[in-house]
Amino acid sequence: MNVFDLPWVEIAVAAPLLGAAAVRFARTTEAAGRIATLVTAVSLVAGVLAWVALLAGEAPPRVGLFAELLGRELFLVDRLSGPLLPLVALLHLLTIATTARVKMNRMSFTGHLVGESIRLATFACVEPWPLVALLAVGTVPPYLELVGRKKPTRVYVLHMALFVGLLVGGVAGLSAGVWWAPPALMAAVLVRSGTVPAHPWVADLFEHATFGTALLFATPIAGVYAALRLVLPVAPEWVLQSIGIASQVTAVYAAGLAVVQTEARRFFAYLFLSHASLVLIGLELHTATSLSGALGLWVSAALSLGGLGLVLRALEARHGRLSLTRFHGLYDQTPELAVGFLLMGLGCVGFPGTLGFVAVEVLVDGALNVNLSVGIAMAAAAALNGIAVVRAYLLLFTGTRHRSAIPLPVTARERVAVLILSMLLLVGGLAPQYLLADRRAAVKSLAYPPPAPTENR
Repeated sequence: MNVFDLPWVEIAVAAPLLGAAAVRFARTTEAAGRIATLVTAVSLVAGVLAWVALLAGEAPPRVGLFAELLGRELFLVDRLSGPLLPLVALLHLLTIATTARVKMNRMSFTGHLVGESIRLATFACVEPWPLVALLAVGTVPPYLELVGRKKPTRVYVLHMALFVGLLVGGVAGLSAGVWWAPPALMAAVLVRSGTVPAHPWVADLFEHATFGTALLFATPIAGVYAALRLVLPVAPEWVLQSIGIASQVTAVYAAGLAVVQTEARRFFAYLFLSHASLVLIGLELHTATSLSGALGLWVSAALSLGGLGLVLRALEARHGRLSLTRFHGLYDQTPELAVGFLLMGLGCVGFPGTLGFVAVEVLVDGALNVNLSVGIAMAAAAALNGIAVVRAYLLLFTGTRHRSAIPLPVTARERVAVLILSMLLLVGGLAPQYLLADRRAAVKSLAYPPPAPTENR
């Protein structure tokens, strides 16, 4: 039996659910952490094998549970979602593995594992109604955490209720053939992606939830996946243009806010909002070049922002909430985290030699060929994001010497996590043609061919 004949996608989705049940019976927090790390590693391996099978040209097997019950696969991997499953699984694995021991008692391993299973299922789903159900269910774990921590939930609930309502109404409207269905889906995507004016929930979630939960909920940018699966196949040109205009405003606005933030969490939230909007701009342009660049930036941004968030999370575990109003001078104590922060931050803004450099170049080039103002807005957002990253680095790691009576060195797991993410960014930067070729193949595999570009639209 060929190893690729196994239903690796279903294994990746099911492993965290089984782990969530197993950690309930763990006698100690350390044992629960080991179980969670193991099952997330299994999901990562399964996701990688599913992607490798796809690249090797193996036909997707019809031996899974859903294939037997429904006559078709509910979860599968295609050229669009191929790298997304390993990416989501890797972020979950590194988040759980790098959790400090002093934080484990406050971490819900069950919630994290259930959330991972939902996210993997979401990115492996192509049918409209199952995808809507998964996107809706995926909003529940952060809410339960906020309730458990007795934190405010109003802002998050209002935005997620609006997102789910628009999503359900839009898909139902498509079935009925009503004119307002594509605009409703567009609005749902904009809310989920944190586009202005529906952006307050992102900063609110990072402010009140644990950093790990907010990071894993936001950085995969599920709104982009919803746009590709639900909006682009049916949206008229004016809907795509509306997404582009809103995304341009958000990209520049959020980048400007990231420059002036006084708290590290809010800085990260606005940095994420700007990059999510940049990806949406590439979708709006709807050309082969811009779509390829947007999909490449999506992968690069999720990877680099995930790594940047993990570095900030490790710093918070040592020093508590971090202010950006003064110099902290943390380089001497944690030089590995300082290097990781700078590398991840520059990687997410497309610094030369990193994975995102060519993706940003392709995206901007595609924008300039279609609309000069869009390209200028993207360049301005990238410049402001770069300033924000360098400013945050200088305030956190330079300017003074931090003195502590207790040594706080980087742990082996944190060092390995930073090394893995750094290698992915740098190796991808040295050979970016593989990522762009894969993303261009994903564009060609989409059911809707992009129209011919209109110059200076």
